[in-house]
Amino acid sequence: MQCRRYRLLADFELVYRFLQETHDPVTLNSHLLPQFWEYAHTHSYFNHKLTHRMGLWEDEGALVGIVCYEMDLGDCHMHVRPGYEALLPELLAWAEKELCAVKRGKHRLQFWITDQEPGKRELLQANGYKLKKTDPIKIFDYKNAFTERVLPEGFQLIDGTDVDYHKLHACFWKGFNHGPWPDKDIDGRIHARTAPRYDASLAAIVVAPDGEYACALGMWYDERNHYAYLEPLATVPKYRRRGLATIALTEAMKKTKALGAEYCFGGSREFYTAIGFEIKANIEFWEKEW
Repeated sequence: MQCRRYRLLADFELVYRFLQETHDPVTLNSHLLPQFWEYAHTHSYFNHKLTHRMGLWEDEGALVGIVCYEMDLGDCHMHVRPGYEALLPELLAWAEKELCAVKRGKHRLQFWITDQEPGKRELLQANGYKLKKTDPIKIFDYKNAFTERVLPEGFQLIDGTDVDYHKLHACFWKGFNHGPWPDKDIDGRIHARTAPRYDASLAAIVVAPDGEYACALGMWYDERNHYAYLEPLATVPKYRRRGLATIALTEAMKKTKALGAEYCFGGSREFYTAIGFEIKANIEFWEKEW
């Protein structure tokens, strides 16, 4: 057994395949889905400079475990191949040494697990972690009928293959409530669409009558495990409550269903329940300070 540091350029695909191959539809790998792994690596908030602090465990050359942060130090996931659960205390010890956030001399570390992982819960409890909050993980089963809405007059729906990045950046900036005036990080928005498996044809954008992007989303498809993964989705505040997000999301889900997806991961907000998403599991946030 060997444990070593993650190498950003050399190990990215290795970890992606590991997460895809070991995907558990019950535990959801502590909600560390391979699509999020890819999405995070191209996100403007992702800390590329400290990825060497992530840890990998290998058995005769095969990857069997990973402990990593989500976007930056302090917020972590740990996942092992089935049969290697005995490694979890080692992963936790690595994280407490390498992945904690330090501020004013205090250390903080948070782990994400699902409520379907009692072994991880017991390990965290035994090491002084406290449950801080719980959020639902929701999916839309493609056996169910889609919620149909009609675009308001003057609006149109396009995919992401030929976009205006300034408009797209403004849509997400305003849609995630960052304020009315977007920053100038257009390159960050372009970079977010350069992930190896990002498919612009699966994206959906609602264009307002004046040409502004009113709502936008990205969609991912896992061809091995046959599910769709939504990330991100945002609607500009002045265009909310018109059914635009429902229309865009339904369009993207229909495309992934045609590719072979059986369900789609969504967010935790009530919006998803209202259009037919159901709770598959709950994600738990466990935290320790010392």
